[in-house]
Amino acid sequence: MKVVAIILLIVIIAVLGRAMLQLVKGPSGSPRLVRSLTLRVALSILLFLLLLLSVKMGWLTPHGV
Repeated sequence: MKVVAIILLIVIIAVLGRAMLQLVKGPSGSPRLVRSLTLRVALSILLFLLLLLSVKMGWLTPHGV
């Protein structure tokens, strides 16, 4: 489960980088930029829900830091 979370984090950062490049190179309201940012938000929500589910199912255990 930890590997899946790390892969999702890397994909989220890659999509955010792609959106940044589109923002710099093109117009700020382009459909590709909006689609990239929408994908990033969707992946972030998916990661959050996946982490909540894994704690609930006992696949991940939070530690008291």
